[in-house]
Amino acid sequence: MQRKLTVIFSADVVGYSGLMERDEAGTLARLKENRVAVFDPAVATHGGRQFKLMGDGALVEFGSVVAAITCALAIQEGTAKVEGLRYRIGINLGEVIIEGDDIYGEGVNVAARIQALAPVGGVALSKMVRDNADGKMACSFEDMGEHSVKNIERPVHVFKVAVAEPEGQKMEAPRKLSICVLPFANMSDDPQQEYFSDGISEDIITDLSKMSALAVVSRNSSFMYKGKHVDLPKVARELKVSHVLEGSGRKAGGRLRITAQLIDGVTNDHVWAERYDRDLNDIFALQDEISEAIVNALKLKLLPEEKKAIEKRGTDSVEAYNLFQMARQIYLTGSVTTARGSDAIIRLCNGAVKVDPNYARAWAMMALAMTIRAAVAGKPGEDGLAAAERALSLDPSLPEAHAAKGRFLANRADFKSAWIEINEALRLDPNSYESNFVAGAVSMQEGRFEDAIRFLLRAAEIMPTNYMPLGWLVSAFETIGDKVRAREYAERSLELAYAELGREPDNGTAMGQAAVSLAVLERPERVKELVSRGLLLDPDNEVMKLNFLVANRILRDMEATIAMLDIVLKASPAKNFVHALKTIPSLAFVRDDARVKAMFAAADARLAGAT
Repeated sequence: MQRKLTVIFSADVVGYSGLMERDEAGTLARLKENRVAVFDPAVATHGGRQFKLMGDGALVEFGSVVAAITCALAIQEGTAKVEGLRYRIGINLGEVIIEGDDIYGEGVNVAARIQALAPVGGVALSKMVRDNADGKMACSFEDMGEHSVKNIERPVHVFKVAVAEPEGQKMEAPRKLSICVLPFANMSDDPQQEYFSDGISEDIITDLSKMSALAVVSRNSSFMYKGKHVDLPKVARELKVSHVLEGSGRKAGGRLRITAQLIDGVTNDHVWAERYDRDLNDIFALQDEISEAIVNALKLKLLPEEKKAIEKRGTDSVEAYNLFQMARQIYLTGSVTTARGSDAIIRLCNGAVKVDPNYARAWAMMALAMTIRAAVAGKPGEDGLAAAERALSLDPSLPEAHAAKGRFLANRADFKSAWIEINEALRLDPNSYESNFVAGAVSMQEGRFEDAIRFLLRAAEIMPTNYMPLGWLVSAFETIGDKVRAREYAERSLELAYAELGREPDNGTAMGQAAVSLAVLERPERVKELVSRGLLLDPDNEVMKLNFLVANRILRDMEATIAMLDIVLKASPAKNFVHALKTIPSLAFVRDDARVKAMFAAADARLAGAT
C-alpha cells in the first residue's frame, strides 16, 4: 500500500439535483460546456490531475497548494459568467493512499467535507493549506473556525479565500467623501426607548443619502456595530469610509438630549462635535441641524433640491412621528407576524394618521401589517388595500406603499398586478427591506425559488437581526435540493427564531420557522414539541401550520404530514393557499393518498360554497 502527502481539490456543483429536476438537458449542456471551456483547461494549466469525476463534481490532485488555490479561483471566476451554475471548492493537504490511478484516505474525505463548507462560488481551505499558502499569494484568508464533520474524528479548522486588494491600493484613503452613521446609543433609563435612538440614526442616514457629493453606508452595514464597543478607525477601514458619525440620544418627558461627533476615519481626529438639549418638538429641526453641520464640517455644497428633499419629513407632528417609530420597531423585529404584533402596529399607525391624516409612511406601515396579518390567517384580507392606496395617493414615490399593495394583490393570487407594484417598489429603493422581503415572499408563493433566494438574501443582508428572511431561505434552499446551504441557514435562522420566542413565547410564526430549521437539522423530537406548543398557543396562525407541514415533509413523516395537511385545509384557507398545497412539488409524496384526495375535495367544496 503506497502512501504520500498531496494536495486534494474537491469541487461540487451547488444544488445540482434541483437544477436537474427543473431542466435536465439545459443543466447538462451548461455543465459540459463549462468543463470544456473553464474547468478542464484551468486544471491542466495549473498542473492538476483529475482522478475522479462524479457528474456534478470532481476530485483533483495538485503538487502545490499555490497551484491548487490559483486554479480554484480561476475556475470560480470563469464559472461566475455561466447562468445558474456555481461550484463550491474545498482544498486539503493530507496523507492519502495510492491505488492505481485512484486516491483514497482521510486526506480526500477532509477535502470533500471542507468543500461542503465553502460559500457558493467560493473556495475553502484546511488550516494546513492556509499555512503553506500564507504570504505566497495575493489572497487573504478569512477564519471560519473549527467544524465537526461527518466521519472525521477531529474538528477541521477551515479558512475562506478572498482575493486581496493590490498592494498599492491597500492603504489608499477613499477618494470620495464617505460616511458611516453608527446607531445612536440609547441613554434613556427605559430600554424600550431604543426605537427612538434607532429612528434618529436611520433618519440621519436617509438625510445624508440625499447628498450627491457624499457616499453613505447603508443602514444594514452600520447597524452591524449596534451595541458594540468599536474602534472608529477600524470601522472606517472595514467599511472603506472617510468619516464616521457616532452619538447618543436620551428622551425623557418632553425633553431630548443628543450628542454627536464626526470623526476622521484616517486620523481619528474630531472634525465636529456638538451636544443638544432641546424640547422634544424640536426633533425635526435638530435632525436638520445635524445634517447641515456635517455638510459644513466636510465643506460640501448642498444643492437647493437636496436641501428641499432633506426637509421633506412626511409629517410635521412629533406625536405622529413617535407613534410611527414605535410601529416600525415592532415590524422590524418580526413580531408583525403575530396577531398581537400586527394589531399593535395597526393601532399605533391608526393613532399616527389620526394626528396627521397625510402621513403616508404611517398609512403604508399599516397596510403592510394588515396584509401580513391576512397572509398569516391564510386569507386575502381586504382592509390592507385601502391603506396602501391612501399612502400612494399621498406619496406615489413611497416604496413601502407599493410593496404593501403588491403583497395584498399576491394574497389575492393576482400575481401579474402584484409584480407591477413590487418592481416599482424595488426601482424606487433597491435597498428597502420591505420591498425585498415582499419580493422574496411572493416569489416563494409562485414557486420561483431561485428568484426568492435572491430577494431574501438581500432582505437578510439589509436586516440581519430579523428571523423572517432567514427562515424563508431555509425552505427555499431545502426545496431546490441545496442541503448544505439549507443547513447553514437553518442554524442561523434557529438562533434568531429562538431569540424571538424568548421575547414572545407564543409567536407561532417563529415556532413554524424554527420547526423547519430543526427538521433540516434532523431533530424530529424538537419539531414534535414545537408543533404541539404552536397548535395550542397560536391555533389560527396558518403560516405556522404550513411551516409545520413543511417540517414534517422534510422528515419524511407521512402520517404527520397528512395529519397536519388535514388541520391546514380544515381552516378554510384562501383559494390561492389551497392551490399552492395542491401543486407544491415537495408534497407530491402524499398527494396520491386517498385521504389527501378527499381532503382537497372537501376544501374545494367549501371554497365553492363560499363564493
